[in-house]
Amino acid sequence: MLSRVAAVNAPRTHNRRRVTGSSGRRREGRESEPQRPHMSRHLFYSAVLLVLVVMMFCCGSGAASNENTLSDSELSTRKLFHWKDTTDKGTVISLFFPSLVELNGDLFAVAGSLSTKKNDEGGFAGIASELLTWAGEQAKELDKTKLKTQVLEECPSGKEECPTQAVDQAGSESGAQVLLGKPTTVVQRSDIYMVVGMYNLNGAAATGNGIKYEWGLLLARGNVSIVDDGDGKRIYWTDVDALPISSNTEQYGYVTELLGSGGSGVKMEDGTLVFPLEGQEYRTVKANDANTASWRKRVSLFIYSPDNKSWALSKGMSDGGCSALSVVEWKDKKLMMMTACDGGRQRVYESGDKGESWTEALGTLSRVWGNKHNRYETGVGSGFITATVGDDSKKVMLVTLPVYSSKGGKEKGVLHLWLTDNTHIVDIGPVSEEDDDAAASTLLYKSAESKDNKDEKLIALYEKKKKVNHELSYGMVSARLTAQLQRVKEVLKTWKKVDESVSQLCTTLLAQKVALSEIACTTDKITDGLVGFLSGNFSDNTWKDEYLGVNATINNKGVAKKTDNGVNFTGRGAGAQWPVGSQGENQLYHFANYNFTLVATVSIDGEPKEGNIPLLGVRLDGEEKLMELSYDGGKKWILLCGDGTPKEHSSTWEKRKTQHVVLLIRNGSHGSAYVDGQRVGGDEQCKLETKASKVISHFYIGGDGGSADSTGVEEDVSVTVTNVLLYNRPLNSEEIDAFDPNKAPIPLLVNTTIEGANSSSTAGRQQQAGKEPLLESSIANGETAGGTNGQEEEVHPQVGDVNAAALNSSLGNVSQGNNSDAGTLCESGLLPSLLLLLGLWGFAAL
Repeated sequence: MLSRVAAVNAPRTHNRRRVTGSSGRRREGRESEPQRPHMSRHLFYSAVLLVLVVMMFCCGSGAASNENTLSDSELSTRKLFHWKDTTDKGTVISLFFPSLVELNGDLFAVAGSLSTKKNDEGGFAGIASELLTWAGEQAKELDKTKLKTQVLEECPSGKEECPTQAVDQAGSESGAQVLLGKPTTVVQRSDIYMVVGMYNLNGAAATGNGIKYEWGLLLARGNVSIVDDGDGKRIYWTDVDALPISSNTEQYGYVTELLGSGGSGVKMEDGTLVFPLEGQEYRTVKANDANTASWRKRVSLFIYSPDNKSWALSKGMSDGGCSALSVVEWKDKKLMMMTACDGGRQRVYESGDKGESWTEALGTLSRVWGNKHNRYETGVGSGFITATVGDDSKKVMLVTLPVYSSKGGKEKGVLHLWLTDNTHIVDIGPVSEEDDDAAASTLLYKSAESKDNKDEKLIALYEKKKKVNHELSYGMVSARLTAQLQRVKEVLKTWKKVDESVSQLCTTLLAQKVALSEIACTTDKITDGLVGFLSGNFSDNTWKDEYLGVNATINNKGVAKKTDNGVNFTGRGAGAQWPVGSQGENQLYHFANYNFTLVATVSIDGEPKEGNIPLLGVRLDGEEKLMELSYDGGKKWILLCGDGTPKEHSSTWEKRKTQHVVLLIRNGSHGSAYVDGQRVGGDEQCKLETKASKVISHFYIGGDGGSADSTGVEEDVSVTVTNVLLYNRPLNSEEIDAFDPNKAPIPLLVNTTIEGANSSSTAGRQQQAGKEPLLESSIANGETAGGTNGQEEEVHPQVGDVNAAALNSSLGNVSQGNNSDAGTLCESGLLPSLLLLLGLWGFAAL
């Protein structure tokens, strides 16, 4: 049908709120920062196609642009547009920005397309779609000769009527072509909605100041029809309308040139339609009473329809330099946005108010995934969805992103699927075909409608880069992830098994020692924030994480032997390394740079003759130690904090006595160590100074990897370490006090559950305002250490008898707004579970 569209300028925004990291600090671009051009990812065959790509995919650069946009008065003229079918008018040469839509049981691939006209008469950009079917195969590339393509054109000047979709699919030959940037789709009942950024290629207005370009944001509607050409069903795009967004302004700055993000939007549980968008933040500075261009950066935000009638642009947005975003709805109506940012890492933001404000999820998922080996290169869009999977109908998030490797000097992206419940993260494995060089991707999960799960599906659609006649071209591959979905279910069973083992032991020991309600031992309380767990699953110099996350590796200096629920280390230099930054491109424990608690049960089996023996520590990239807890021949516990003076503990260690040690960092700036609930070095915390270009490389356990040659001491010191737990938050003082065996029991308190334990904006994971997170300057630049992730393993690890150390509960919701280890305990009702630690640790270790 014919649509009448106002060529509106991209909305300017009023009172636009900058996103804050969990430090609460406002993050702005610096004028002194070198601005890199936002280069296109795609190369094309001709000058015509190059122009199309520049306008469709670049849309702006890092530096200030000389382009102008039309004023509101100049945009007042109404324009007429119509959809034109181009299926038989040219040859599709490249496909970009994959999207999957399901309507009435039919699954379609939708993508942006670039085509050459027949007889090499030029090129055009449009929207391509194809009905997906499989004949037994698990993956297949879309056949570009069978794609259904449409373009949007402006009606010829002076004509009040254009051919409608129903009358003439060929449309007019003389209309000006409209570029549609980054199609983003959502299904609503029987319709498919698509948001695209519009640029009228031939409609730019020439003025005395140069050329002014027409930008707009369009909403198209499509439906599925049966065609008579033998190809079955296809999508027809019919209506197209300008999105009616209020125009708001902010002094010296605004967002312009809005585009879709590519991929899929979200239909929230309350019916709200959400479309992720990319915009360009254009900021100015005041000089000589005039506004002068300062810089332009891509930003991520979204548009939503609260009532399916009007549209609102989110007031909050990402930091500058972020694009290629995906949005999902998580629990409690919380929106989560994953976006590829300058500095080489994927950032994840959370919003509980539909984009009014965003908080970076530094305590969980943010900066876990890398964009590419070259951290200055813009990343690609991720597949990012939620799904309710498994026998227990657990809600999880699924992510697809390339993992990059080099062979023969050529870098290639292998698409991987990741599973997370916003606490644990597991690499499910590769998705793309072995020889494919994968880029942007999208996912779709269809739940089963019958008990036999035959109609349950997980589908991926991804860009495939390849060279044709020595020039880069993009194809698109659809893949059924049947085996990967089965592995997801097996991982979920393993997580549940480990959680239940911890909770069961808690209940058993409480029944033996004190009469308390089993509420204290519920799985969600005991394991809240528990990310990694090293226990009895040890073989081939690998100490495997029971949650299937990141494995620890054993140093080859010294001897390591498996024991019940742990490992015995003998000899100086013996020990294990648990990777953080040294994991490489993807860092599942990146949260440790801001907050963490590391808990272990230890038994020192021999007394060192001289020097200190490292027991538990944190090493920075570059081999510098950040924190270390060690013991010496005088039976003293010693805490080393960076370059500071070592601190001694008031109490001593005893040979072959089971003791419980804790190492934690709070807000990235203060650290503490505890032995049996007592702080080492008194009440004063370790102050961790921010260091340029340094991030945490790894934890070391049982020893720091130093050899006898480096220490000048040769002796067979021995220590046994069992049940090592890693939390993604710092424990508070009441939780730590529970490690003191002389602490009197505290009665059961009122149980009050506080929601949102896994959000970085919740207390306990939020950095104190004005405080620098650990090594902030380097983290912001995405610097990493090389390494491997070591996650390829069986889905069923050994879940051994869990020591009571595993029962270290996580309050997670307690206020941490200061730099002490104190917190408000009464709100959580979790302290009874910690009574296990009042003398029960030794019992459980027997």
